[in-house]
Amino acid sequence: MRRQRWTQRPEGATWGDFGFDDELGRLNLLTPRKVLEGVAEVRAGRSFCLSLPLDRPGGMVLSAVRRPPRLTPLSFRAGQSGFNYALRQEDPLRTDVFSDDEVSLATQYSTHWDGLAHCGATFDADGDGVPEDVFYNGFRADADLAGPPGEDYRGARRLGVENMAARCVQGRAVMIDLGAHFGPSGRVVGHADLMTVIAADGIVIEPGDMVCLHTGFADRLLEMNGRPDRDLLVSTTSALDGRDEALQRWITESGVVALISDNYAVEALPARSLPNVPCAALPLHEHCLFRLGVYLGELWYLGELAAWLRAHGRTRFLLTAPPLRLPGAVAAPTTPVATV
Repeated sequence: MRRQRWTQRPEGATWGDFGFDDELGRLNLLTPRKVLEGVAEVRAGRSFCLSLPLDRPGGMVLSAVRRPPRLTPLSFRAGQSGFNYALRQEDPLRTDVFSDDEVSLATQYSTHWDGLAHCGATFDADGDGVPEDVFYNGFRADADLAGPPGEDYRGARRLGVENMAARCVQGRAVMIDLGAHFGPSGRVVGHADLMTVIAADGIVIEPGDMVCLHTGFADRLLEMNGRPDRDLLVSTTSALDGRDEALQRWITESGVVALISDNYAVEALPARSLPNVPCAALPLHEHCLFRLGVYLGELWYLGELAAWLRAHGRTRFLLTAPPLRLPGAVAAPTTPVATV
């Protein structure tokens, strides 16, 4: 018998809209028609890599817990190692020379997708007056994600990012160039600001689109050459005001599949405080990942593409951006490709 995970859902949530057991959220709106709409934006045949080098930002200034990737060689013989170690096979008649390596990395260190298992909330899904730790579509932190206490960590049992990868993540994307409008201002962009930019640039966003927000963050990050200055990055680039309720309503009503930015969290971090009011530290994360099933892309490299689109009077393009198909991961690196 199917277990009822929730009897009430958060206000404005999409829980159940795509099915009781849905683990894709708004990715369900990336239909074959939306893929064709993205393909129709390909006119110049030019592609852009939207990923930072995965060893950037550099260091641990932006996060105290996300370590840079560590690339090491694999040995073909016990006790032998070294950078890019190569082994010629034992048979002297063979000419092959091999090298293997492996990497250890935090999945959210550099360019990545936040999956639906990344952010949940404390919410009374049972309607019994006692809040539980739950994620999108009512999946529980203990039973559905973390698993029984004492078990080896195997990742999320539900809502893992492998579901996103299997869906391919390809369709039409729209660029909103906040950097071109607000420059190095450190502006926290609310709904009114966003609508002004959309109107000024003649941007049209439709359900099933993915939205990219260029702020200049990644461009400045690369200029810092692996030694990021957090305060300078935040003070000279913009980010969304995650606490703005009008902005949250727009995300709900727009039908967007994903919000993608070149900055650290899409929304301003830390968010505006609400004294003596229980609230999320990252309200846009809670609204998008927990309530709506809208994905967040962070630390993407959007500068070159944004400049090309502006120079050619365009805002739409084909985006292909599956994450690594890593079962159980709550987030994953991606090497997105934009084609114009």
